[in-house]
Amino acid sequence: MNTVKTVRELRAAVARARSEGKRIGFVPTMGNLHSGHVALVTKATQRVDFVVASIFVNPLQFGAGEDLDKYPRTLAADQEKLLEAGCSLLFAPTVEEMYPDGMAGQTRVSVPQLSEGLCGASRPGHFEGVATVVSKLFNMVQPDLAIFGQKDFQQLAVIRALVHDLNMPIQIIGEPTVRAADGLALSSRNGFLNEEQRAVAPVVYRTLSTIAESIKQGERDFPTLISAQLQQLEAAGLRPDYLEIRHALTLRPATAEDRDLVILLAAFLGTTRLIDNLHLNLDTPS
Repeated sequence: MNTVKTVRELRAAVARARSEGKRIGFVPTMGNLHSGHVALVTKATQRVDFVVASIFVNPLQFGAGEDLDKYPRTLAADQEKLLEAGCSLLFAPTVEEMYPDGMAGQTRVSVPQLSEGLCGASRPGHFEGVATVVSKLFNMVQPDLAIFGQKDFQQLAVIRALVHDLNMPIQIIGEPTVRAADGLALSSRNGFLNEEQRAVAPVVYRTLSTIAESIKQGERDFPTLISAQLQQLEAAGLRPDYLEIRHALTLRPATAEDRDLVILLAAFLGTTRLIDNLHLNLDTPS
């Protein structure tokens, strides 16, 4: 596996792979890789001949007071994991390489509606930063397909929309969330949890599972379901940001008639913001 830091080197390496008839897969990350990231790369190796991963902590998607400076940078360890997973090329650019003219005048990509509410309400400008950097990376790599984890469900919806709306010839694949044995979704931010908080954190997935089971059993009073579980989260020591049931395709608030649902949750445990979701299609056998 080669590591390159410039767009010129990236494009040259991808061009060589294409000249050899290889299909290109892409897994964008912010580094500090865990088993969930590795699973995305492994899946890509099963679908294409040449897998590009990127590591870039994107300043545009961090708001004031967020953890940009604290975000872990673990390049050497990440390179080892990518190599073992079968990655062909790592693109690890600097901020200056990605935004050579600075960020103030950078053209932005905005995806309306899907970016609104949920994490979009809590983190103004976040999804504009995500959509912008992903668009830039897609133009740099020009992959045949790109793979993202479903833990960031709203982000995945935003990326699917921008690819569709901007006519990008890229297949977007969403892979199921990888979880620890106790159900906690793997995340780079889990490293910020202390031992006591880590023991409490699985309540996030248990909350989602409880709501999903109630819906499967026929419960359609969504506000009452949500209210009861918000109380349980607070009793466990979390500070909920949102807990909502949405239509899985459009992300509009779900109705009792909807069959394809996603339950989305974000909550603070100490200073760490945890997010998770559970997709529930009532027309699919359990």
